[in-house]
Amino acid sequence: MKSEYYYHGSDIEKIKAKYNISEDDLINFAANVNPFGLSPNLKKEFDIDIITSYPNRQYTELKTAIAEYTNSSVENVLVGNGTSELISTFIRHIHPSKAMIIGPTYSEYEREVSLSGGQSYYFPLYEEDGFKINADTLIDRLDKSIDMLIICNPNNPTSSCIDCITMRRILDVCKENHIYVMIDETYIEFVAEINAYSAVSLTDFYNNLIILRSTSKFFASPGLRLGYAIIGNEDFIAEINKTSKPWMVNSFAAKAGEIMLRDSDYIEKTNKLINEEREYCYNALLAADGFKPYKPYANFMLVKINKANLTSNDVFEKAIKQGMLIRNCSTFPFLTDEYFRFCFMEHDANVKLIDCITNC
Repeated sequence: MKSEYYYHGSDIEKIKAKYNISEDDLINFAANVNPFGLSPNLKKEFDIDIITSYPNRQYTELKTAIAEYTNSSVENVLVGNGTSELISTFIRHIHPSKAMIIGPTYSEYEREVSLSGGQSYYFPLYEEDGFKINADTLIDRLDKSIDMLIICNPNNPTSSCIDCITMRRILDVCKENHIYVMIDETYIEFVAEINAYSAVSLTDFYNNLIILRSTSKFFASPGLRLGYAIIGNEDFIAEINKTSKPWMVNSFAAKAGEIMLRDSDYIEKTNKLINEEREYCYNALLAADGFKPYKPYANFMLVKINKANLTSNDVFEKAIKQGMLIRNCSTFPFLTDEYFRFCFMEHDANVKLIDCITNC
C-alpha cells in the first residue's frame, strides 16, 4: 500500500504549511544536495552585472570549464537548462518506440519517453541483490527491439553504482544492437573512486553514448538550472544544435558554472566530508537492529525497515517532528513502505538523524 504522504526534497512550502515548521529550522535530508551550500568562490567572485549582457551563443568559456572538469573535449560538450531539459531534448530527438529503464529510479525518464510517444520497460534491480545490477541478465534482454537504454549511475534512490568494466560490457551489446544509451551521472561526483565508475571516458569509444551531468547536487545549485552532456558523436551533436534554441543557458548560470567547476578547494572539501559521513551513516545503521542499509556510492543511502508495524511514513513523521526531512520511498517503482532514503549532511546533523531513526 502506497503512503498517502509523498514529499520531494523541494516541497518545502508544503512541508512548512503541514507541519508548522520554518525553513530555517528544517534540515533537508531529502534533497541530496551538498551540505556545504554554494562554492565560496562563486559567492566571492560573481558579478551580478553579468546579466546585463547576452551569454555567448557558443558558451565557449563554460564548455571549456566543463571539458577541463570532466577531462573531455570541448567539442563533445552540450549545455542546457538543467538535466531535465536535456533528458527531454535527447529522448524527443531519439524518439524511442521502446525504451528500457533500470529501476527503481527517477520518474522523469519514463514520463519523457511517454510524452515522446514511446513505451518504457523497466529492468528491475532486486533487493536480494542489494539493488546491484545483474549485468548478465540485462545483456540477455538487450536486442534490436529496444531503441534506448536509460541508466542513472549512481542510481537514485538505491545509491548503487555500475563500474566502467561492467558498463563497457553493456555498451558493447547496445552498440551491436543499435541502442542509444543515456547515462545520468548527476551523483557521480560524490563517488569515492570516480574514475572507476564514470563513463565519460567511454564517449571516446561509443558513438551511441550520452552522459548527463548537473550542477544541482554536487554544487548545491538546483535553482541555477545548469546541466550539461558529454557525447562523442559529432553528427549527433550537430543534429541537436540545429534544433536548439539560442541562449538556453542564461548569463548568470553560464558564469556561475565557470567559477564553480574550477573551485578545487570546495570540490576537495566536499569529497572528504561525503566519504567520511557515508561510512559513518552506513556503519551506524548496519549495526542497528531493525534496519538494513544498502551500500551507498553517492551522497545518499537507501534503507529498509525490518521492524514489525513500522513503516517509512512512521520514520518520516518522527524525523519531521524533530526538524529533519527524509524521503519516503514508497512511491518509487518496486519499492514499498518499508523503504526510506536520506542524504549525508554535516556530522552533527547525521548523528541526530541516526539517533532518531534507531529509536523509532
